[in-house]
Amino acid sequence: MSRLAGKIAVVTGSSSGIGKAIALTFAREGATVVIAARRTVLCQQVAEQIRRLGGTALAIPTDVTDEGQVDHLMAETVRRYGRLDLLMNNAGIVAGGRLAELSTTVFDQVMNTNLRGTFLCCRAGFQQMKQTGGGTILNMSSVAGVQAWAGTGVYSASKFGIMALTKALADEGRPHAIKVMVICPGGVADELVDASQEEIVRSGKISPYDVAETAVYLATLGPNTIVHQVIVDRMGAEW
Repeated sequence: MSRLAGKIAVVTGSSSGIGKAIALTFAREGATVVIAARRTVLCQQVAEQIRRLGGTALAIPTDVTDEGQVDHLMAETVRRYGRLDLLMNNAGIVAGGRLAELSTTVFDQVMNTNLRGTFLCCRAGFQQMKQTGGGTILNMSSVAGVQAWAGTGVYSASKFGIMALTKALADEGRPHAIKVMVICPGGVADELVDASQEEIVRSGKISPYDVAETAVYLATLGPNTIVHQVIVDRMGAEW
């Protein structure tokens, strides 16, 4: 049985990497998937890949740092399909360096994409779900959202911020049947989404499809069950 049959899902940052793996997995499980990322051609390619595999997908190129584009993404999804059941906020960038040498430009880029972008998507998605009877919002943080090391300061700050957004929005969503949960992966082989399983295993990193399966698990929990956060780490990783 398809675990997400009939669900309408938006996945940001889904033109490549973990987001693409999540989009492909959601579609395989029966969801109609809206592919949202900045690169138009790649968005269209992922949507077409899903269609070739027998799924249903729509590409809506979106820059999550742009408030108008984010609002359009959520509104257009509801206009076309009548509702939004599942929002996976995956879009993000990795950058950093030691804080004493970090440029303001890099700081702003990371915070605008990772934290502000997640906020804009959460807000717009929440508003649509509130009007249509509820839904599930999944945010992508990181092990760097629960730990921080030298050189990860700005990235960790953005991902710690996502943890706080998630916790607050989960509390606000309870009266409206909106669940909000967070996934914290570390060391994902996100560049190997289209590789063979053997290649992914040889990389020694987490399979992006294991992260995708985690998202499916959270999205299919019963109505009275919530998992506040899931940490998905590599075997042998040091804490």
